[in-house]
Amino acid sequence: MSGQYWKSLGDYAKEQAAQLRQLEKKSVDEAKVQKKELQSHYGKWLAWLLSLLKFARRKTFVLMGGDWVFLALLGILMAILSFTMDLGIYTCFTTRLWIYNHFKIYPALQFFTWFTLPVLLVLFSTGFVFIVSPQATGSGISEMKTIMRGVVLKEYLTFRTLIAKTVGLTAALGSGMPLGKEGALVHIGGIVGTLLSKLLTSFKGIYGNESRKTDMLATACAVGLSCSLGAPIGGVLFSIEVTSVYFAIRNYWRGFFSAVFGALMFRLLAYWSNSEGTLTTVFPTSFQVDFPYDPHELFIFALVGVFGGLSGAVFVLFHRRYVLFMRNNTRISSFLKYNRFIYPSIVSVLIASLFYPSGFGRYLATTLSTKQQVGALFANFTWLSDDLSVEQAERLSHWDVANTNLFVGLGIFMSANFFLSILASTLAVPRGSLIPIFKVGAAFGRMIGEAMYFWFPEGILCGNLHSILPGGYAIVGAAAFSAGVTHTVSISIVVVEMTGQIQHLIPILVAVIVSNVISTLLQPSIYESDIMIKQLPYLPCIISSRGAIHSIFVEDFMNRNVKYIWHGMTYGELKNLIEESQEIRSFPLLGDTEQKILLGSVQRVELIALIERHFGAERRLEAAANRYLEARKNEISRRKNSSFIVPPLAWQSVIPDPNAPIRRKVSRFEVITFSDVTATEFSGIGTQQSDERSQPETITPNLSSDSLIVTVESDVKVQSGWSFEQGIGMSPEEREEWEANEMFKVAEFKKDMIDPAPYQLVERTSLHKVHAIFSLLGVQQAYVTALGKLVGVVSLTELRKAIENANSGVLS
Repeated sequence: MSGQYWKSLGDYAKEQAAQLRQLEKKSVDEAKVQKKELQSHYGKWLAWLLSLLKFARRKTFVLMGGDWVFLALLGILMAILSFTMDLGIYTCFTTRLWIYNHFKIYPALQFFTWFTLPVLLVLFSTGFVFIVSPQATGSGISEMKTIMRGVVLKEYLTFRTLIAKTVGLTAALGSGMPLGKEGALVHIGGIVGTLLSKLLTSFKGIYGNESRKTDMLATACAVGLSCSLGAPIGGVLFSIEVTSVYFAIRNYWRGFFSAVFGALMFRLLAYWSNSEGTLTTVFPTSFQVDFPYDPHELFIFALVGVFGGLSGAVFVLFHRRYVLFMRNNTRISSFLKYNRFIYPSIVSVLIASLFYPSGFGRYLATTLSTKQQVGALFANFTWLSDDLSVEQAERLSHWDVANTNLFVGLGIFMSANFFLSILASTLAVPRGSLIPIFKVGAAFGRMIGEAMYFWFPEGILCGNLHSILPGGYAIVGAAAFSAGVTHTVSISIVVVEMTGQIQHLIPILVAVIVSNVISTLLQPSIYESDIMIKQLPYLPCIISSRGAIHSIFVEDFMNRNVKYIWHGMTYGELKNLIEESQEIRSFPLLGDTEQKILLGSVQRVELIALIERHFGAERRLEAAANRYLEARKNEISRRKNSSFIVPPLAWQSVIPDPNAPIRRKVSRFEVITFSDVTATEFSGIGTQQSDERSQPETITPNLSSDSLIVTVESDVKVQSGWSFEQGIGMSPEEREEWEANEMFKVAEFKKDMIDPAPYQLVERTSLHKVHAIFSLLGVQQAYVTALGKLVGVVSLTELRKAIENANSGVLS
C-alpha cells in the first residue's frame, strides 16, 4: 500500500509539473503576441522605447533593489508633512494677528483674546499628545540617538506617535511659543521611514534586518532636518553629528539622495502655494558686495564665537537645572502630576502676556512671524541709518527702534527669547530647540555688528575701505550660538544653506569652531543633556584625554555579583532566580557551579517559557492520566488476585450508573464515569449466580488497561460528546503536591534556546576598547571571563557610570 501511495504521488507530481510548464509556455506566447500587436499598432519606435525603459529598469531599479524609490518617497512624504505643518502654523499666526487688530478699540478684550488662543492651542497640544501617544512629547532627537544605538524604546516609532507628534507640533508652534520644529521633524522622519518600510512589502528585503533598519533611521533623520531647515547638505551632516557616534559610509548617498528630494519638494511646495515668488532659501539675504568683511574683522568674529560657546553652555546648564528643580521638588511635582493642565496654562499665559504687542512685546517684534524676525535681523542695511527707504522703515517699525535705544531693544529681545525658550521647552508638547537659539544668536550678532558700524562707519582700514555689514555679524552670531548649544560644526553649512550667504563662510567656520571648543569643555550638548534628564540608556563620549584614563580596565567597574544558570539546576532554583532578578533580560549559562565555565546565555523569556511548558496544563494532564492508569492497573491486579467474587458496590466506583453525574472522584483522582459497558465484556461481573462467584478468572481477558481505556473513551465520546482527556484533572491539593515534586527535577536547557556566542570581554580590556565595542556593535551587556571562567558582567549602566566618572576626573 505504501508503494502504491508513493507511485501515485510521483505521477501526481509529474502531472503538476507538466501543467506548470504548459502555463509558463502559454504566458510567454501571449507576451510575444502582445508585443507583436503593440509593434504593429503603435510602431517600432514605441516598442523600442519600452525595451529601453525595461533595460534601464533592470540596470537601476532591479540592481539597486528599489532602494532609491524608497528614499525618494521618504523625502517627498516628509516635505509634504513639513509644508502642511508650516501652513497650519502660519494660519494660526495670521488668525491671532487678525483677532488682535480687530479688537484694537477694546484694549481689555484685545489683551484677553491675545493670550486666549495660545493657551487653548497649548492645552490642546498637551491633552492630545497625552491621550494619543505620550511618547510624542519633547524633541525626539535624544530618543532617536538612543534607538539608533540599538536600544528598543516601545511605541516611539508607531503611527499613533506620528499623529500625536504632527498635530501636537502644529498646535504648539501655532500658539506662538518660542519653540522650534527641527527635533520633532527628526523624530517624525524616523517614524515615517519605519512605517514606509513596513507598508511597502517590496522593500522588506532591504530593511528587514536590524543593521539596515539603522541605515534607514539615519537616512530618515537627515531627511527630517533637511525638510525643516531647507538644507539638504547641512541636514545630512547635522543629523550625523547629533544622532550617530559612528556613521556608516554606505548611508551617505542614501542620506543625500533622500534629503535632496525632501528639500527640493519642500521649496517647490512653497513656490506652488504662491508664498514664494521663486525658489529661495528659508531666510534669504542680499549682501551685494565684493568684499563682505575685512581680515581684521576675523578677530571680532572669533569673539562672537567665544560668546556663543559661553552662552550656549549657560543655556544648557539653566535648562537642565530648571527641569531637575521642577522634577525633584516633591510639592511641585506631586501637584503637577495630578493637575496636568495647570503648568501649561501658567506658562502659556505668562509667555503670551509678555508677547503682547502693546506691552512688553513691542521690544520683541511679536507682530512678525519667526521668518520675518530672522529676516529683519539679517537685513543688509544698518538700523542706525537716518536715511531709510519706506520698506526699511516699515520693517523696523515692529522693533520700536524710534522710541528705544537700538542696543537696549536688541538686548531685551535676546534675553527674553533666551529665558522664555527655556521655560517653553519644559512644556509637555512636541518641540525643537534650534530656531529659538538661532534667533538669540542672530540678535547678539546684530548687536555686535551695529556696534562695529557705530565705531567704524567707514570700515576698518586695511589697504582699502570695506564697510561694516551688521547682517553678516547676525549670521555669524546665529551660527555660533547654535553651535554652542548643539555642539555641531555642520551648523555652519546649515546656516549657509538657510541664508544662501556663502561669502561669510570663513567667519562662520571660525566662530563655530571657537564656540564648539568652549562649550564642549563646559557642558554637554542640549541633546545629551536631554538624555541625562530622561535617563535614557545612551553612552556618553569619553572626553578626558589624560594618560591615566588608559589604565582603567573592565575589571575596575564590572559587576561581580552575577546571576547565572547552570546545567544541573532544578526547576525550583530556576524559578527562584527569575523571581529574584526581575531586571535581568539574559542569564549566562555555566557548566557547573564550581568551575563556572561560560557556555552561552539564555534569554529571560526563554526561561519563563521553559517553566510554563514544564508546569503547564498539558503536562498536568499527562501526569494525571498516568496516575489514573497506574491506579487502574493496581485495581485490576488486586482483583485478579482476589479469591472471592467482587461485590456490586465495589464496581460502582469504576462503572457507575449511566444516569449519575459525568465527573466523580475515584480514590484520589478525578476521572470520567463510564456509560453502559457491553454485556459481553463484563457479563460475569456483579452477577448473583452462586456458581460463578467461585470463578474470578472469567473477568481476566476483559479488564486489561488498554481495552478498558479504549472502550471507555469511545463510549463516552459517542454518548456524551465529551473528550476523555478533559475529564482527567487534579484537585488543588493534588496539583500543589505534584508541582512541589516537579520543582526538584533538573531543568533541561535545549540547544535552540541557548546563544552559544554571547559578547565576552577579558578582565584587562581597557575602558576605551569597551566603549568602542559597545558603540560600534550596539551591545547591551557583555560577560567578563578569565580563561573561560565567568568573573563578571558589564552593562550599559556600569559603562556609562565609569565614563562619567572618568570625564569628571574620578579615575579610580
